[in-house]
Amino acid sequence: MPPERMPEQSLSIALVAPLYESVPPKMYGGTERIVSYLTEELVAMGHDVTLFASGDSRTAARLVPGSARSLRLDPKCKDPFAHHMILLERVVSHSARFDVIHFHCDFIHFPISRRLAVPTITTLHGRLDLPDLVPLYREFSDMPLISISHAQRAPIPWAGWVGTIYHGLPRSFGTRRAVRGDYLAFLGRISPEKGVDRAIEIAQEAALPLKIAAKVDPADQQYFEEHIRPRLSAPGIEFLGEIGEEDKERFLMEAYALLFPIDWPEPFGLVMIEAMACGTPVIAFRRGSVPEVVDDGLTGFVVDTADDGVEAVRRIEELSPAACRETFERRFTARRMAEDYVMAYRKLLGTKRRAREHAPGATRPLRSSC
Repeated sequence: MPPERMPEQSLSIALVAPLYESVPPKMYGGTERIVSYLTEELVAMGHDVTLFASGDSRTAARLVPGSARSLRLDPKCKDPFAHHMILLERVVSHSARFDVIHFHCDFIHFPISRRLAVPTITTLHGRLDLPDLVPLYREFSDMPLISISHAQRAPIPWAGWVGTIYHGLPRSFGTRRAVRGDYLAFLGRISPEKGVDRAIEIAQEAALPLKIAAKVDPADQQYFEEHIRPRLSAPGIEFLGEIGEEDKERFLMEAYALLFPIDWPEPFGLVMIEAMACGTPVIAFRRGSVPEVVDDGLTGFVVDTADDGVEAVRRIEELSPAACRETFERRFTARRMAEDYVMAYRKLLGTKRRAREHAPGATRPLRSSC
């Protein structure tokens, strides 16, 4: 019989989250939610995990707070950058204990990462099509990066990409629903690029109710007041405001379909896989990651215009809620995400080890003469 395969050694991993929301967030917060799912899966897999996040975070990992509480919900916070400097100092002071440090806070750590002895890797969660980012990523072309979709990489394909790892949710999120819902759903954030105005247009033309569960950031308050609030009095349009995790699953499970009519290069779109996990098909505009996430004709429809969106609503009966859930379980679970990240960590560690072995002046093991 062949010898049993020895289990791979567990890793000591640091995960560094932004401080704007707790991990997991109490309300809206895609990045922090993904950090939470990843953290808990890595712990469940037997790794030694330390989470650097706000002090009101909840985790089975070791928590090192960078601030007392999440900054968005702290009325005393006037300068978030100051708290992130404290966070980075705490990461550096603990760095010697880790095999790898995994950052989720954009690029503010790059100068520090370049000088740390421990390998670091960074997942980029935002858009990369801004001109200011080109010289930044050229300067730090040695930073190992993870993209959350292939489309996200397009503006800077020459950057230090290690891999693309799609987001994942716990298998316990949602379930396969038995019957279709009776309203269209919009879930997320109200801003021009998220397209809630187009969602209203599609729902009205399709003659179906629309429920809008969305937060309004201060930066988008004027847009909301001028362009969205006047539309909310129309028949069948219901604005719920920002909802928490405990309400999200029911909101999606009871929907006929999720509308995702974006007008920007969406890096991933977590709400799309949340809907799939609930057996709810997605109607999404062909922007950014959408064609990678939605299997057109299986878990939803990828469309180009509002008129196409109306036609897609009329075709929802062609799609199976069971297929949406089964696709989620195959492609978008948190366990699959965590396993992909562990592979990326080990790849990074192997690259660093080989670089040390081949560095000028590196000590080579003596060859035996026997």
